[in-house]
Amino acid sequence: MSENGASPDAGEAPASYNFLQEIVAADVAAGSHGGRVVTRFPPEPNGYLHIGHAKSIVLNFGLAAMSPHGHCNLRFDDTNPETEETEFVEAIEDDVRWLGYDWGDAEYYASDYFERLYAFAVALVEKGLAYVDSQSPEDIRENRGDFHRPGSDSPYRDRSVSENLDLLARMRAGDFDEGDCVLRARIDMAHPDVLMRDPLIYRIRKAPHHRTGTAWAIYPMYDFAHPLSDAIEGVTHSVCTLEFQNNRALYDWFVANCEPPAEPHQYEFARLDLSYTVLSKRKLQQLVAGGHVDGWDDPRMPTLAGLRRRGVPPAAIREFCETIGVAKRDNLVDVALLEHVVRDHLNADTPRMMAVLRPLRVVIENWDDGRVELLRCPLDPDDPDGAARDVPLSGVLYVERDDFAADPPKKWFRLAPGREVRFRYACLFTCTDVVTDPGTGEVVELRGTWDPESLGGAAPDGRRVRGTLHWVSAAHAVDAEVRLYDRLFTTADPGAADDFLAHLNPESLETIHAAKLEPALATTNAGERVQFERLGYFCADPDRDRLDRPVFNRTIGLRDTWAKIATKS
Repeated sequence: MSENGASPDAGEAPASYNFLQEIVAADVAAGSHGGRVVTRFPPEPNGYLHIGHAKSIVLNFGLAAMSPHGHCNLRFDDTNPETEETEFVEAIEDDVRWLGYDWGDAEYYASDYFERLYAFAVALVEKGLAYVDSQSPEDIRENRGDFHRPGSDSPYRDRSVSENLDLLARMRAGDFDEGDCVLRARIDMAHPDVLMRDPLIYRIRKAPHHRTGTAWAIYPMYDFAHPLSDAIEGVTHSVCTLEFQNNRALYDWFVANCEPPAEPHQYEFARLDLSYTVLSKRKLQQLVAGGHVDGWDDPRMPTLAGLRRRGVPPAAIREFCETIGVAKRDNLVDVALLEHVVRDHLNADTPRMMAVLRPLRVVIENWDDGRVELLRCPLDPDDPDGAARDVPLSGVLYVERDDFAADPPKKWFRLAPGREVRFRYACLFTCTDVVTDPGTGEVVELRGTWDPESLGGAAPDGRRVRGTLHWVSAAHAVDAEVRLYDRLFTTADPGAADDFLAHLNPESLETIHAAKLEPALATTNAGERVQFERLGYFCADPDRDRLDRPVFNRTIGLRDTWAKIATKS
């Protein structure tokens, strides 16, 4: 299936199809649902989307694209006024668009259907299939039983239809306090499936809703609103994650007994679990509320907003979701696979420039005073005739402190006393003197000479120079803040721990305040990606406007260990 919605001939599912694609292809071929495929992505607007949601987005929009007349709705299941906010609605819209999907005018809200949902509830009461229960929440919970013992009937289960209709109307009018009563489906308190033991349909909530304000004092439960919202929208394939598999019988019961305009079917697939990450919305909220991260868009967060700020391309996320596939059993995906895909995308189209994170001053002693050479350097070293930028070269440079060793080990090809190296695109340089701080003994400056015949970086007599280093001209360097992000957790499965916060990585962020950039990086706009040569892939952060200097976030390093592991496997 291609991203523009094209699909192979219906019914001729290639071997690469996952089980949901096979179901949809077969339905399209058979003309089920009139040949239509309508899916939906139904987030609750009580937080930001994360990469697990991306898997669902890619899947639902992809399934819809298998039919020429298919489409995917964006629906907000906004039935809990206490946790939902317009901020989250707007963030979700931005994230889905950023990921590359367009739902057109098919944006809906469960709150659009509050009147219709209430009418369905009234109809259930009139059929004797729902009743108002005045037990306390604690008694309801206790009398439901568990997997080992059946539930017991509520003393209010046999109220008359007229009494139930009156109580339900009074609930809606706000005559009762929260917890005084609820509306329940009348199914079977001895049912082997605990979820089918007279589940709640409506509860009282005296809280303003982000869209309906204070118009309602009662709100439908998710298990009631969700299937009926699907039916109202004409959804054909209601795709959700495995934790809702047990809810399917209740989903079908509400569809069958409320007689909505359509009969959607629910299908389940394995959610995404990613190593060194938590994807529980509750735990992500804990990270934000506890100040363990700097908001929902912190680049260490697995939220789409965080991944975007970190510099991860949306195409890489889509490819990752396609690569891991769709399964019927939960499994833990190695985050290194995501890193591998991200690195591949960035390597393909990210311009290369030079930055020095931990600067060490280098003085070229035989450089002419005041001389500046403008070197025309390619943005892609593999395409020397392509786009380029001017990089100034002067007699005082900055190099990485880690590129110098006073007492180098074997096979050290970088700077050391008496060693010659190549400065990338610039010249050959030999270190002749090391200046240290008298008090601390720290190396503060290197001195040496350059070979004037090597301007541009070539060895004039063909001699072999093993080390090539990046650098920045000191007189032209742009001061910047660089944030080095790493994995947020130190253990592969932090979500399985009793206290996941105990496994936070104290080194997940290192901020460098005095990095030096080549001049071309001074005007980089927020969101632009670049490879700092020899250091990794970085993305310009919006904080540059607040700090009045460039700010870059490390997206990922250059080394790809996962590719080596995959090759061995």
